[in-house]
Amino acid sequence: MKKHPLPDLEVLDWGRVDYGKALSRQKALVEERIAGSSADRLVLVEHSPVVTLGRSGSLRDLRISDEALRQKGVGFHYTDRGGMATFHGPGQMVAYPILKLENKDLHPYVKALQNTVASLLRDYDLEAEFRDGSPGVWVNSAKVASIGLAVRRGVTYHGVALNVNVDPEGFRWIIPCGQANQAITSMEKELGYPLDGSEVKDRFVRAFCRTLHYVELSPLFRRSPGYPAWLIRPPSETGAVYRMEERLRQWALATVCETARCPNLGECFARNTATFMILGTRCTRRCRFCAVDKGSPLPVDPEEPERVAAAANALKFKHVVVTSVTRDDLADGGAGQFARTIRRVRERCPDARVEVLVPDFGGSLASLGEVLDARPDVFNHNLETVARLYPAVRPQARYLRSLGVIEYAGRTGLRVKSGLMLGLGEAGREVMEALKELKRRGCHDLTLGQYMAPSGKHIPVARYVPPEEFERWAERARSMGFKGVLAGPLVRSSYRAHEMFEGAGRPLAR
Repeated sequence: MKKHPLPDLEVLDWGRVDYGKALSRQKALVEERIAGSSADRLVLVEHSPVVTLGRSGSLRDLRISDEALRQKGVGFHYTDRGGMATFHGPGQMVAYPILKLENKDLHPYVKALQNTVASLLRDYDLEAEFRDGSPGVWVNSAKVASIGLAVRRGVTYHGVALNVNVDPEGFRWIIPCGQANQAITSMEKELGYPLDGSEVKDRFVRAFCRTLHYVELSPLFRRSPGYPAWLIRPPSETGAVYRMEERLRQWALATVCETARCPNLGECFARNTATFMILGTRCTRRCRFCAVDKGSPLPVDPEEPERVAAAANALKFKHVVVTSVTRDDLADGGAGQFARTIRRVRERCPDARVEVLVPDFGGSLASLGEVLDARPDVFNHNLETVARLYPAVRPQARYLRSLGVIEYAGRTGLRVKSGLMLGLGEAGREVMEALKELKRRGCHDLTLGQYMAPSGKHIPVARYVPPEEFERWAERARSMGFKGVLAGPLVRSSYRAHEMFEGAGRPLAR
């Protein structure tokens, strides 16, 4: 039986827009969708401070007058969505889905929006709560997201308002959703550390597509319209992504594919490969190139090595790649967890190879020795960039320390791998010097890829390196004697790692 393809979803990020203007734009999109001249759309927006009253609301839902709101510089609008009073302001992510619904019953759709928010919150280790008869999402009994909808001729508009890091003062001017004693919270308040709004948007889109079964059109282009054509990948095979994510959840495991927002995620999941990320999803360092969450990590999970091994066995992985966040809070930097994971995978999957991508462990030889004694098939530690850029790109790392990690591993006879990002402002001579150092220190395999800024808060891209330049670097590296070389704009540390291992000494397809 032919499988029905998942529908397309066009994602529009409008940035900060006045509420009234955004509502007018929404209604124009609704008319386009009714006419059948557009795909379903998801609009992401942030509003300047504004209080809105839905169809069930009245001035009695305000704690101060509408005139007093205007004196504070806060907008005020009656609107045609369901619900009563709510507040929108900077730091709140508002999502307006413009969707053609087949089912006239809105309850399944409201539930899907709630589940989308819940899925996003799980990414940040927050547990969502629902209340019967009350659209929205709560965390620790405080409301974190409101839902208000309108429908015209089967097409939805309005949607979800999620408090990411919004100032709660605005909610004190209203009776939120008619609940006088309702506590309001935000993701940042619950987590206790700052959040990157761009990252939250990206994770919301992924959760939305997963929950409502869409394929997002050109997600990289949405994130940065300045991306050159060679960086725009076709839509992922979303079914494979969903299946892999669901299976990984069974073992409560994270992957760097998801947490670092790898552009190859769809391809790799469809190939039945993934890179496990152990020791949690929060990093103790604040490298300016990385999308992984920063903050206080959770305690080490002693059962994690067994779950990684069980998942690798069940998924029939033949080349198991394991990485981690940097854990400077641990005495051994997490080396013991790496060693235990390597050994458990070997016990469970005796025919599989094991590759590890490790942090620098603060330069501790004892920690390095613990991982090396477990004898992974491939030991990977990324140099990431050239020496001059370390203070700006990796302020808590050291160029010579990373080279020392590679050299120490190379002396053990293990196969050693490393990688560089290009496009951070490095000069060609600096790249050449880094390659010479890697080769001199005992590095066997090399990956070269394009740096892509995860958000506006990360170090900006200095240059997009064309594919032909990557090929020239690959040829140069092979001529220097690197056994395996994989270079290209979308190449990442663990991309097609099994092919690199098996195809050492010959060019790999990119």
